[in-house]
Amino acid sequence: MILNTPAISRHISSKVRCVAPVVGLFALAVLPPAVAQTADDDATEPRVAWHAQTTWEWQRKPAFSAPYTGPHSLVTNRERSYSFTATGDLGIRLWDGAEAHFNPEMAQGVPLSHLGGAGGLSNGELARTSGSNLSVYRARMFVQQRWAAGGEAETIAPDFNELGGASQTGRWTVRAGAFSLLDYFDNNPYAKDPREQFFNWSFLTHGAWDYAADARGYSVGAMIEYRTSTWSMRAARMGLPRESNGLALDSHWGRYHGDQFEIESDLPVALPAGPLRGRLLAYRNRAVMGRFDEALALGGIPDVGLVRRDQTKTGWGLTLEAPIGEDAGLFLRTSRNNGQAETYNFTEIDQQLSLGGQFSGAAWGRSNDRWGVAWARNGLSQGHRNYLAAGGVGFFLGDGQLNYRTEKVLEAYYRIVMPDVVTSAGKMQSALSLGVQNLTNPGYNRDRGPVQVYSVRWHSEF
Repeated sequence: MILNTPAISRHISSKVRCVAPVVGLFALAVLPPAVAQTADDDATEPRVAWHAQTTWEWQRKPAFSAPYTGPHSLVTNRERSYSFTATGDLGIRLWDGAEAHFNPEMAQGVPLSHLGGAGGLSNGELARTSGSNLSVYRARMFVQQRWAAGGEAETIAPDFNELGGASQTGRWTVRAGAFSLLDYFDNNPYAKDPREQFFNWSFLTHGAWDYAADARGYSVGAMIEYRTSTWSMRAARMGLPRESNGLALDSHWGRYHGDQFEIESDLPVALPAGPLRGRLLAYRNRAVMGRFDEALALGGIPDVGLVRRDQTKTGWGLTLEAPIGEDAGLFLRTSRNNGQAETYNFTEIDQQLSLGGQFSGAAWGRSNDRWGVAWARNGLSQGHRNYLAAGGVGFFLGDGQLNYRTEKVLEAYYRIVMPDVVTSAGKMQSALSLGVQNLTNPGYNRDRGPVQVYSVRWHSEF
């Protein structure tokens, strides 16, 4: 891959206005430890903790040919894209087993093709509200209470949105407030985080899980979780946006909401690095949505916006994880929803099969480096296909017509871990990632593509 260095330099220079807010955010993270601790010098668990992260991504898509382009297509000319996010986490230990977290976040970015033209969009860091102006907002604000329920003693490691501390392998946890369902559900260690792993939306979670969230990926609600050393289960009810892929959440939570339930367990298949693990998710959304068949029945060019009424969307997802080494393993995901109504919260995928893995660079002396390769086949329901073929437009899709084929995404990345930087608050960890994606039949259209996307990412965190 040949990078356009002058173009990258001009891009970085144009974003200098982002530096001051980032410096301010990280100033919180590097406060002297005495500021972030309770006055009790004997305390073994901090009462207050700061964390922060920042991620910058740059992507480039070469030109490709297509016989036609619609209002929500990937455009055929060459494009560049970037995204920037910075997030802080202030955690406070309230009492035994309880903690509260507040995450201020800032984001800025310009997506490829106005964030449209594919089910598997190329940058998981870009939200549906992305724009060239820097936005500052509340990402998460929640409380959680944990109760030990037996088993062996266990120490929970501190992390972003987790103060950690002593507990037991058997425990209950309740969370309430604003957070993302992806923080706690489908917690696949090999394909989850677009800041450190795969870039494409196809590998963030189950593609057919239209998970309850606003346009930035967060929602307000509550969840309960029970876990042991070998299995766990969790359930949540979260608010849905007032309209498809909107930012404002609907306040009528008793009527419009998203419910999900997940159970995971070790399976009786022993592997050198641990047991095979399975995870099953089921969800149900209740919202004002438009059905594809009802839009088509009106005649002419269909529009789901004309037939919106109370609808229920259901679906499921299954994950298998096979550990093969420290922080390395293989995964398989499959998911499906009923495909009758428009996509409301996530992306336009009704059926998905994905598989891949994360691996170490130990073989060439880079044991902290990680690399991954994954493939996804995304599909649409028959009603969704008919709607797009008749000229209908979804939130992300709309070529004006459709020669349907499943969309396929092949992605590989390499993450180079940089030396830690020691600060008064701890170590700052950074990594540079390079990635490449190939999208075949983007937007489920055989008449378009294939399309390549090249990526560069920098991520730092305390």
